[in-house]
Amino acid sequence: MSPDYLLYLMNAGLESVQNYLAFHVLLCLIPAFFLAGAIASLFSKESVLKLFGADAPGYVSYTVAAVSGCLLAVCSCTVLPLFAGIYKRGAGIGPASTFLFSAPAINILAIVYTAKILGYDLGAARAAIAIFLSIVVGLSMALIFEKKLSGESKGIKTFGADEHKNSAYLFILLLAILVTPELISTDLYMGVIMLALILVTIYFSRKWFTKEELGEWMSETWFLVKQITPLLLLGVFFAGIIVEILPKEYVVEFVGGNSISSNFIAATSAALMYFSTLTEVPIISALTILGMGEGPSLAMLLAGPALSLPNMIVISRIIGAKKASVYISLIVVIATISGFAYGMFIA
Repeated sequence: MSPDYLLYLMNAGLESVQNYLAFHVLLCLIPAFFLAGAIASLFSKESVLKLFGADAPGYVSYTVAAVSGCLLAVCSCTVLPLFAGIYKRGAGIGPASTFLFSAPAINILAIVYTAKILGYDLGAARAAIAIFLSIVVGLSMALIFEKKLSGESKGIKTFGADEHKNSAYLFILLLAILVTPELISTDLYMGVIMLALILVTIYFSRKWFTKEELGEWMSETWFLVKQITPLLLLGVFFAGIIVEILPKEYVVEFVGGNSISSNFIAATSAALMYFSTLTEVPIISALTILGMGEGPSLAMLLAGPALSLPNMIVISRIIGAKKASVYISLIVVIATISGFAYGMFIA
């Protein structure tokens, strides 16, 4: 490889980073980090996780498992110890599998970033299909490995609504800040509304929460920024290089269009790779530029966050090789079918 070509690739990577750090992307990412930090620090994990217990009725445990990724803000690495904890504390294989698949897939940062970079239709499809399919995966695991589904209503202690009332209000304010730039195109109006929302959020945050809670929120937000941003920029950098060195005809041949084989290849490839939080988005964006179809893009978005080689090894140790192999196969098959259906009927 000549020095000139190497310099060309470096410039391509840096240009990709520059494009991703554009103002409109920062307006998406910065509020999303604060939102994820608030969720991680101000919502009690214990309050949510106790709904997976053996005493919880099936409709409660599956519902909570399917949407807890938004409430817990976990990624593909932090979901594993949580999964091990709820499984060993008595959660059925069904709700536990639902949680394991759904939680990383609907990480609030990942959904927002997917919508911003790959389009709101794909972002919404990723969230909605991941929630629905996580229940399908959980019910399938329960039907295969449990004698009967735990659907009877047992006594369950509900935690009071007041426990998270202020956190829910803050969530709504931060969500409003997040979506305002997408709803208002005029810079002046957007700036005025954003400033008003930020000031209101600051005022009520100081009113609703203690200094310790606010400090924990800022600490958690900064932790997410430090943990994710370097890997994200690295992923964006290499995505820019991928566009230059990967032959377009190969991408079109293997994951172009919307065949069963192209979706299966996309899902399998994503399952074998390790994606740090958010890095799947710029890589898939680069592949779409080269000709990857929208169906395979969704298949990769569904399988990628849920599986990786290290992830598979840990899951096998927690639930055993037989259950793990069925779970992994279900993810790949379901991601393949979902991508194919999305490409055929929605994209």
